[in-house]
Amino acid sequence: MIALSLAEIAAVVGGQTHDIPDPSVQVTGPVVRDSREVVPGSLFAAFVGERVDGHDYAPQVVESGAVAVLASRPVGVPAIVVEDVQTALGALARHVVRRLGATLVALTGSAGKTSTKDLIAQVLQRKAPTVFTPGSLNNEIGLPLTALTATEETRFLVLEMGARGIGHIRYLTGLTPPRIGLVLNVGSAHIGEFGGRQQIAQAKGELVEALPEDGAAILNADDPLVRAMASRTKAKVVLFGESAEADVRAENVRLTDSGQPAFRLHTPSGASDVTMRLYGEHHVSNALAAAAVAHELGMSAQEIATALSEAGSLSRWRMEVTERPDGVTIVNDAYNANPESMRAALRALAAMAKGRRTWAVLGKMAELGDEALAEHDAVGRLAVRLNVSKLVAVGGIEASWLQLGAYNEGSWGEESVHVSDAQAAIDLLRSELRPGDVVLVKASRSVGLESVAQALVEAGTGRGVDAR
Repeated sequence: MIALSLAEIAAVVGGQTHDIPDPSVQVTGPVVRDSREVVPGSLFAAFVGERVDGHDYAPQVVESGAVAVLASRPVGVPAIVVEDVQTALGALARHVVRRLGATLVALTGSAGKTSTKDLIAQVLQRKAPTVFTPGSLNNEIGLPLTALTATEETRFLVLEMGARGIGHIRYLTGLTPPRIGLVLNVGSAHIGEFGGRQQIAQAKGELVEALPEDGAAILNADDPLVRAMASRTKAKVVLFGESAEADVRAENVRLTDSGQPAFRLHTPSGASDVTMRLYGEHHVSNALAAAAVAHELGMSAQEIATALSEAGSLSRWRMEVTERPDGVTIVNDAYNANPESMRAALRALAAMAKGRRTWAVLGKMAELGDEALAEHDAVGRLAVRLNVSKLVAVGGIEASWLQLGAYNEGSWGEESVHVSDAQAAIDLLRSELRPGDVVLVKASRSVGLESVAQALVEAGTGRGVDAR
């Protein structure tokens, strides 16, 4: 964070100083909410959770070097006491972002946010110092914490924005007002909470409504609900996609023998070839979105293509590919799942097969509401149509719907199996995997299928772990 005195911070957040001998002392380190992340010069934000109260760690964090605690009550060590820590954190982020003068890029969408954010960051880092959201810290706490890691050297601030309801993105853009806003897609993620795609589009479109007239709205030309958001902003509109009408588009899209996308990138400033290190054709749209942002910020087609071709995955458990010594390939995409990302992952698995036997180890897609049965059934059916060799459906009733969809699609469904939990899946795979097999592991985060992928990777080293 830019250096601020405790007195300045207290004024910004409307707090009272307690047990602070010298209010001129500066916070020179990061603002953190996890006591394990404290370094000398930090400010510790004490949140009250369901199981843990951050205030209880106040003496420990000060001993570890924190300058003070941002708290909702006095804690016996230097503290700035506020009515609400989350609100104060947002106010501090807003103040720092305004002082920085960095170009703020915000993005949202139903699927692909984190992968696209990672691509944007890796491209823009070629041009100037860039700070970006780590992992998926895209909510009302994670976003300001990310913004507060920016320094005077930061020129680009790339922030992922998530939403679980109308008004969420409007709140986030109020904390960190973007100049460039990117909307990737409107899909089925959280449809059970929103109530329908139109409501999801309404929520995601709050991002483009927040843009200034001299800003830019980067919109997916291939998604009608996103493209329609052009009417909701006075900012410049830049379209990306495979549509011939897109300003930034891809031609000659194909997959390499290993399942990595390649295409000809076209921008208003020129064209250049891209061969990505990531896996799956769905990354073409993510790459075009990143290219549109980079073009708007002055990068050439050649610079963008080179950066995209060299970019890797910065976030764990997102199409994370491991080749075991015995020839088994593990594709860990277990961080989260919705119908769109599940279909994309299955298509990537099919593309990687190249005559090899494929396994889809799949679990529940959460928060689909009344659409849950139909969407799980459809994923099971798609696995059959893509000729995935084996489906292992893991978990409760949603997993049974996955298996039922596969079974009803055709006789191949007899190759599917429903197991109760991650350990049962591990035991099954250990006994049946053969050299050369390709295994995709994917489900919503709450299912915890990353333990399956981890166990299979470890089994390839001869060490072996289980989920117990």
